[in-house]
Amino acid sequence: MSGIATIRHNSIDSFLRSLVQAPDKALLLDYDGTLAPFRRERDEATPYPEIPELLDEIAALPGSTVTVVSGRPAHEVASLLGMNQPVEIWGSHGMERLLSTGEYQVHQLSKRTIEDLKEAAAQLSDAGLAKQVESKAGAIAVHWRGLAPAELQRIHIAAWRIMTAVALRAGLLLTSFDGGIELRVRNPNKGDVVQALLKNNPECRIACLGDDMTDEDAFRALASFGLTVLVRDEYRTTSAQAWIRPPDELRKFLRNWLSAC
Repeated sequence: MSGIATIRHNSIDSFLRSLVQAPDKALLLDYDGTLAPFRRERDEATPYPEIPELLDEIAALPGSTVTVVSGRPAHEVASLLGMNQPVEIWGSHGMERLLSTGEYQVHQLSKRTIEDLKEAAAQLSDAGLAKQVESKAGAIAVHWRGLAPAELQRIHIAAWRIMTAVALRAGLLLTSFDGGIELRVRNPNKGDVVQALLKNNPECRIACLGDDMTDEDAFRALASFGLTVLVRDEYRTTSAQAWIRPPDELRKFLRNWLSAC
């Protein structure tokens, strides 16, 4: 892993040095698994200690913005984040946008897509999985974090069978995440959020931090335009340029961002 460590520090150090002369800087962050540890009870997933305070300091810097891009609903992230500075939150993988002013926007789905997602939710409920189902803008997720292995396998098999059939018929995307699977629209995704930010300010220095496979869309979209960082206890194959472990290395990264600015 020494090669990975070298790439990790070189990429991060080089990017942070570039912030010194950059008039505009943007920090994009996933929520679950990145800013907050995973919890069986999703409404208890608050950020790691000191993270909200560090993000408040970054958001208060001139020319610096903090944006959270999460698979969670946007208002749910806002209730858990614990920051004092108002920041922009993109929820449901980019389906929702909650501006720092409080204005809320949501991507409009076709009537057919809405019906397809409702059908999937109904079939999952009929299969006895209603307690595991989360419905949100443009997606249906089935959660099994913390369940016993036998129960987890039962839910996984039943949910995968139902959601695969709907995905194939409706042209939806079926993906796994840490603790479940999700049926969702193909676009928008986190990569579209990155592209929108780049379009609005192509000279902005952007860093994107995330842990899950859905963050790979954002990593690929940012590519050579900024810094992409995998935030995860154990390394996995990724298109991110660097890798840090939460929470200590995450806190160090944020402190170094403050120092560089």
